[in-house]
Amino acid sequence: MKVNVEFDCTPEEARRLVGLPDLTPLHDRYLAQMAQALEGGVIKPEFIESMLRSWAPMGEAGMAVWRQLFEAAAGGKAAPPSK
Repeated sequence: MKVNVEFDCTPEEARRLVGLPDLTPLHDRYLAQMAQALEGGVIKPEFIESMLRSWAPMGEAGMAVWRQLFEAAAGGKAAPPSK
């Protein structure tokens, strides 16, 4: 016997249905602080690179993509990937 149950709801409704807390205000505050830190020069691309290396080891090509992304976001010129 096979039974399929289908719920037609938004992600917000699904979150409420299973009783998860609404973290939207926390998420918005975190994003605002990260943007402020990047704009103010508090967070350097080198810091983010070392943080990403500690989280998930990727190949040098993957790290070059992240480095260029964050340097562009910080307003710096993206350096060519090192070999």
